[in-house]
Amino acid sequence: MTTTDEPTAEHAHQVSDRLGPGSVSVTRVGPRMYEGLNERGATLRVGGPELEGVHFTPGELLKLALISCSGLSADRVAARRLGDDFALTVWAHGHSERETNRYHRIDEEFLLDLSSLDPAERDQLIAIMEKAIRRGCTVARTIEGVVELPTTIDGDEV
Repeated sequence: MTTTDEPTAEHAHQVSDRLGPGSVSVTRVGPRMYEGLNERGATLRVGGPELEGVHFTPGELLKLALISCSGLSADRVAARRLGDDFALTVWAHGHSERETNRYHRIDEEFLLDLSSLDPAERDQLIAIMEKAIRRGCTVARTIEGVVELPTTIDGDEV
């Protein structure tokens, strides 16, 4: 057992009998510091917001899951109109409320350049992207109704 606050690698992820597609785990690697692992072997560090270092908080992971899912859901329809090499950054803005210890609103912001499209094409693409996100994003569909999820695409709230 270590007495430092530095993460250690001495604790391996225990294997579950239920391991399968979609399974993820976290294992404690230090005080309030965990390592996340998926069944494909990818890892990341998760810890409390008071910790220094390279890690994500659980709330940040929730927001990353949401905007990653939204971006992936809109990716193909956007690529069909903008080309496979289009640039897109998706942000999630919001914080949990201290009194209730929960997220009530997370704003999604899609930053991409649609200036090459005429206004009608731009509006059509935004509508199609919104529909793709609403239909395809499992994370948004799971938390909608519990968390407000306003979405802005290229400056337009949809």
